[in-house]
Amino acid sequence: MRVSSNRVVSPTAVDWARSSLMTLANAVGLDGLAAAAARPGLLAAVDQHAAAVRDSLHGDRRPLSAAALAGYADGMCAAAEEHGWQPAAAPIDWAEADWVTVRLLAVCALTAALDTPAAQPPPL
Repeated sequence: MRVSSNRVVSPTAVDWARSSLMTLANAVGLDGLAAAAARPGLLAAVDQHAAAVRDSLHGDRRPLSAAALAGYADGMCAAAEEHGWQPAAAPIDWAEADWVTVRLLAVCALTAALDTPAAQPPPL
């Protein structure tokens, strides 16, 4: 039996972005953000990386999106792997985390901020 093409649900870019960011959060973000909260040096590094990612994605001119962050992380990992980088074995030693891993943690921090509503002025 064949299914007509209009009945097959294909994943969208938004689905891919969410799935990619969820995978990243599970691999790096959950433990890394907890470690950053306990390690001021790591937190400062994550903040600096997050600022650089925002700058790279022109976050000062347009709002960041899940698709932009997922694409950035995916492209960065692909480029790093071409140069011999390997993802850290779990659990990650956050005292010794490499540049790429901290950059990915910054993407996780920015992703978490996407889900946080912006402060709104009080109603008049």
